[in-house]
Amino acid sequence: MEIITMKLVDLVKPEKNVRIHTEQQLKEFQRSVKMFGQIRPIVVDENNVILAGNGLYETLIAMGKETADVYKYDNLTENQKKKLMIADNKIFSLGIENLDTLNSFLEDLQGDLDIPGFDEDILKQMVSEAEDVTEKLSEYGTLDDEEIQSIKESGERKEQQIQKAEAEQATPTPQPIAQPQQEMPEDSEDTTEVKKFVICPKCGEKIWL
Repeated sequence: MEIITMKLVDLVKPEKNVRIHTEQQLKEFQRSVKMFGQIRPIVVDENNVILAGNGLYETLIAMGKETADVYKYDNLTENQKKKLMIADNKIFSLGIENLDTLNSFLEDLQGDLDIPGFDEDILKQMVSEAEDVTEKLSEYGTLDDEEIQSIKESGERKEQQIQKAEAEQATPTPQPIAQPQQEMPEDSEDTTEVKKFVICPKCGEKIWL
């Protein structure tokens, strides 16, 4: 692959782009370029339309750069161009971070944790409390603190409602216990004779004992 240097003013942004670049991402792009320079080329077609690297292009423009490293395709069909744009944005997102290796690298850096793409304070916590900050690490740049707290509180409320409903379903409704009662025979002169009965809780009838 031959990399050439082109003026940024000669490059053309596509009318449509698969990836929407957030303000946070562009800030991290700038951190990376300042620290390492341009580490990958911008990919263009024969008309200098950008196929891959729109975020990098926007970053270089914002930083006042005049040129960029570019790889130029001159033999792609329109379908191939669209496929390249889709694949370039999707394939990278399919990977996941190996947190064990990441933690090991962070420990090796011995506190030098100014790394583009990450919040330095979170990385410092990660070294000492890796499990507690994994969630923060994955959400950095996508959710602010209020949104994260709101999601957590909403989840806790739903969990409490579910537990309450399950507890109510598991507790049977208490049935009245039939207590023996006494009745004096109306036509009996012997007041010492007492008949006992209970009331059926279902039908209300007397059951003589």
